[in-house]
Amino acid sequence: MKALSIGWVNLKRMIRERSNIFFVFIFPIALVLLIGIQFGSGFAPGIGVHRGDDSPLSDQVVAALEADDSVLVSQFVEREDLVTAVERGTVQAGVLLPDGMQTAAEGGEAVEIGLISRPDGTGTQLQSVIGSAVSQVMTPVGAAQFAAAETDATFSESLGVAAELSEHVESIDVSVTTVGQATFPTSLGQFDLGASSQLVLFVFLTALAGSSALILTRQLGISRRMLSTPTPIRSIIVGESLGRFGTALVQGLYIMVLTLIIFQVNWGDPIGAILILILLAAVGAGAGMLMGATFRNDQQASGIAVMVALGLAALGGAMFPLDLFSPTMQQIAHITPHAWALDGYAELVRQGGNTLDVLPELGVLAAYAAVLLSLAAWRLRVAITEP
Repeated sequence: MKALSIGWVNLKRMIRERSNIFFVFIFPIALVLLIGIQFGSGFAPGIGVHRGDDSPLSDQVVAALEADDSVLVSQFVEREDLVTAVERGTVQAGVLLPDGMQTAAEGGEAVEIGLISRPDGTGTQLQSVIGSAVSQVMTPVGAAQFAAAETDATFSESLGVAAELSEHVESIDVSVTTVGQATFPTSLGQFDLGASSQLVLFVFLTALAGSSALILTRQLGISRRMLSTPTPIRSIIVGESLGRFGTALVQGLYIMVLTLIIFQVNWGDPIGAILILILLAAVGAGAGMLMGATFRNDQQASGIAVMVALGLAALGGAMFPLDLFSPTMQQIAHITPHAWALDGYAELVRQGGNTLDVLPELGVLAAYAAVLLSLAAWRLRVAITEP
């Protein structure tokens, strides 16, 4: 009972800390939103269009682009706004339809359509999409220009005939076959990947950051005063462990529940997902308590905790998908508990597995937790009882 009281006090200290309102409750959800918007599987690249005039020909080009469901088309009144949007990544490519487009086509002149894209990202890849839409509109125009120059027919008459004939031309059918297994299945939600990675990152980070509270408890002599009461040292150690574990678990449950409600994140089998979270929180609790029992300065511990947490998160795939690591780096990544937790969530979410399918990951996380909690309990006992 005393151990539960100690753990509850540590949990209330975390909740009452004003800085945690942002770093524990707002920042993780903001990162999930940001990652989902930028890299989520539901993302469709954007194409911006600036029209020099409102001619029928420019209308047709815009309509051809909008007919492609794989892209999102936005129109910009000012050319400078389109250029800025491409620079900032708001849209991935820009199309510049010139002024006098219809007049130039009717006069037999070449029509120059501009393309703006950044050298990186998907901008250059969208050239084929834009080129296909422009070709669909401009091919009859070229035929009409040729017919008007070689016959007595006007451009408008020739364009009407060319457009009618182009509808009867057989199109080329292209079949696309996916060989092997996709790294990220199409069923993966826009925020699913970011939610699991941020959960793993922040659960461990919050647990390590809790080491500073344990150091303050030792510095203020609270642990020794508790020991002078009829409170066995075992209860103190268990209570401090529960405090670290409770803060990490609350952090994880908060992310899991809120992303489920706001972003409809799929966490897979709920039992398996909760078990992974519980064991990951236990691993973080052991690591945080070990740091709190080892360091004597809370500021030093806080700085090291952030560096260790972020370093392990980067190595373990919580900042960059493990699937994109090289085979060697994937093996190295599995030194960290983060990689095993992310493997478990990948099995549940992407592969549709159940609790039995993640037993290997659960076993490794349980081993991490047992070792770290044992070392932390021994070190805390020494730190409290040493003269």
